Amino acid sequence: MGLADNIKKLREDKGLRQKEVANALDIGYSNYNKIENGNREISVKELQRLAAFYNISVDQVINLDGELPKEVVIEDKQAQEQLKLMQELDEEERSMIFKMIDSFLTKKKFKDFFNKNVASL
Repeated sequence: MGLADNIKKLREDKGLRQKEVANALDIGYSNYNKIENGNREISVKELQRLAAFYNISVDQVINLDGELPKEVVIEDKQAQEQLKLMQELDEEERSMIFKMIDSFLTKKKFKDFFNKNVASL
C-alpha cells in the first residue's frame, strides 16, 4: 500500500471527510484530494501535521501496515564491513561520522596526556 492509500485509509477508518482533514492540515480541499489520489506529493510539514492530527508517528503513517523498516545494525560487523557500509552513505553523513571519530580520538589523547603528565604532579 502506498502513502496516498495510507492517508486515505486513516481518514476513512476515522469516518472523517476530506475537508475535515484538509482543514487540520491547513491546506485546501482540492490539494488534499490530490494527495489522497496520488496526484500530489504531501510535504514533510503536512505529513507531520497529519501524524499529529491522528496522534500517531510519521513512521506509522508511512508504514500503516505495521511493517516498520528494520534498523541496520553494524556493531557486530568486522571493521572492514563497517567501512564498506559507511561508503554507501552520502558525503555529509560520512563527514559527520569522521568528525565524531576525530572528536573521540582527541578526547582520548587528551585524557591519556592528562593522566600521564598532570595527574602525577
